[in-house]
Amino acid sequence: MIFKPFRPLASVLRAPLAIIFIASLSGCSVFSFFSSPTKPQPATLQAVSGVVSAKQAWTSRIGPVTFPLDINVSGSTVFVAGNDGSVAALDARTGGDVWRTTVGAPIAAGVGSDGKVAAVVTQANEVVAIQDGREIWRQKLNAQAYTSPFVAGGRVFVLAADRSVNAFDGQTGRKLWTQQRPTEPLVLRQSGVLLAVGDTLVVGLSGRLAGLNPSNGSIRWEAPIASPRGINDVERLVDLVGRVSRDGDIVCARAFQASIGCVNTARGSLLWTKPANGAEGIHGDDRFLFGTESDGVVLAWRRADGERAWTTDNLRYRHLTAPLVVGRSVAIGDSAGFIHLLSREDGSALNRLTTDGSGIAAAPTLAGNTLIAVTRNGGVYGFVPE
Repeated sequence: MIFKPFRPLASVLRAPLAIIFIASLSGCSVFSFFSSPTKPQPATLQAVSGVVSAKQAWTSRIGPVTFPLDINVSGSTVFVAGNDGSVAALDARTGGDVWRTTVGAPIAAGVGSDGKVAAVVTQANEVVAIQDGREIWRQKLNAQAYTSPFVAGGRVFVLAADRSVNAFDGQTGRKLWTQQRPTEPLVLRQSGVLLAVGDTLVVGLSGRLAGLNPSNGSIRWEAPIASPRGINDVERLVDLVGRVSRDGDIVCARAFQASIGCVNTARGSLLWTKPANGAEGIHGDDRFLFGTESDGVVLAWRRADGERAWTTDNLRYRHLTAPLVVGRSVAIGDSAGFIHLLSREDGSALNRLTTDGSGIAAAPTLAGNTLIAVTRNGGVYGFVPE
């Protein structure tokens, strides 16, 4: 078996400028962008109850972040990266460096790690592997990648913008296989879906979740969460976006501004889909899924059938990140640098954590008992319950 069991954690361009343009619309409706005469004003923040208490335990720094960063956690080590090519492994308990290095080129996607090997993709279309702060190999890709590499089973897997999945030996960089799927005119400049469930590599390919054999790349199953619609390339754009919510064999994901849905990865069968107009990934527990819509409305859906459990519009137009379930709360970052802690039961505000005000660059992540946030200016923050 290529993958050992583990806990759930995450161009073919006809017109390259179009891809960047679509990515810039990821936080709002493609159609409302053109029709709205004025920019909506962010909702005024309400008082918080302070029922959930947390304090800043430490802070560190990495380079500014404008690419789709994935904060990777392995044990007590947090892996982060900055635009300038800097990559760091931090101790989640103290914020101190375990190691820090640079890959010598701007970064387009990262960081993936299994705790030993870390991997990023540069804007020069190279996947670079690092171990103990030292580069051990780099390989050229045929297309740009916006999804963090996935490292598991001694291999590094990369999902590229041409809908190809590439597997490399984790120690040597030797390419093991490539699975190429039909391409579309447009893709998102945004993190997609790439994870393992048991011994299956689960990948987002256009609007479908696909299960691949990690040994050779052959496709075991496909399950559609969304299908192309509309009459032009923009309207027909469909992509699955990270993060996802996994509960055992069930993986739930969002299709960009189209729907959310859940798939049984053991059988490769679609359980349900529901319309949803969001651009960021989802997270959840065994009862609910949580997500943010493009207008900043936060929703909870029942995991069993996708029916809505609650909604709140207290964070409208605040450009929210994907959520993270942490304790009794749902943690969500915004463009003003706040981390909002909402109740999992009804969405009420429980607390609000502050950073440097430059905006939260990636979905918050949990490392042990420490909530990790990274800002656009490169601030890395660790918060712990009081």
